[in-house]
Amino acid sequence: MSSKGVWTISEWGEDRIKTISFELLTRARPLADKLNTELSSVLIGRGLEDETARELIYRGADKIYVVDDKNLESFIVENYSAVLTALILKHKPEIVVAGATTMGRTLLPHVAVKVNAGLTADCTSLDIEEGSGNLLQVRPAIGGNIMARIKTPEKRPQMATVRPKTIRPAQRDEKRQGVIIRERFGNEIIDSRVERVGHRKLDTGGAEIQDADIVVSGGAGLKKGDNFKIIQELAKTLGGAVGGSRNAVDRGWISYPHQVGLSGKTVTPKLYIAVGISGSIQHLAGMKTSEHIIAINNDPDAPIFKVADFGVVGDLFEIIPLIYEALKEAM
Repeated sequence: MSSKGVWTISEWGEDRIKTISFELLTRARPLADKLNTELSSVLIGRGLEDETARELIYRGADKIYVVDDKNLESFIVENYSAVLTALILKHKPEIVVAGATTMGRTLLPHVAVKVNAGLTADCTSLDIEEGSGNLLQVRPAIGGNIMARIKTPEKRPQMATVRPKTIRPAQRDEKRQGVIIRERFGNEIIDSRVERVGHRKLDTGGAEIQDADIVVSGGAGLKKGDNFKIIQELAKTLGGAVGGSRNAVDRGWISYPHQVGLSGKTVTPKLYIAVGISGSIQHLAGMKTSEHIIAINNDPDAPIFKVADFGVVGDLFEIIPLIYEALKEAM
């Protein structure tokens, strides 16, 4: 049996399918169409109803493989890896794509070793090579200074993890039809040596920038760490999250969970405000998919203005107070 089909690995948690699952379907649908093959999604967990799986069909999948078991309620890589490996060996997909999330970055390397497949991590785009049908995987390399194009022509499946928030989630279409297949495995597939004893959520100091509708980011133009309070106050006034450039993080002005860019987090808010950020390639790649971008910088030739919808050239220490005054009047 030759390899055929494109798979995405959906994520389930807190009684919902996570947004990354729909983003992956946006990425994978064109791949499946170019290969003239089916797009399937794998959903692993506990308490997975057909209605839940059907949501993935509405978002673009043709087929859903559901593995529902009490032992899979929590993500334990050994167990999820055993299940996904068994599914791959049984159905032989050509391409398997997961999110570059905590789960995806842990699960796919574990599976890739088991099935002897190539894996490219942290991709920002995917495509199909003309003629060969190989998966073209693009990801930042050498500290984000170049974009590497990678392919694995000899091994199947071709595997990749994709950065969250680099593309819009697939739109819902309740008219779409698909097939839900429930796969079952015996207890022997569960690794009894490993158990989950607890979960501690990382305290990011409110820096959930990937989920925010508004992100206000500061860069080297702020001149010193104490001035970052300007960014924090503006973000608070707007009800948004605080971001920062790599330069600001490297200088210790703000912590890493706030970093926007290829070496930090990719964000797609409704409004992104870049204050004192010139716009390196790495930073632009992390925020250019925002719906609306406002840039404030004293250099009219700053690269940030090339992606901005609205740019203000001038001294940020003069401009930000004027914005405050305008906001007070509007409120």
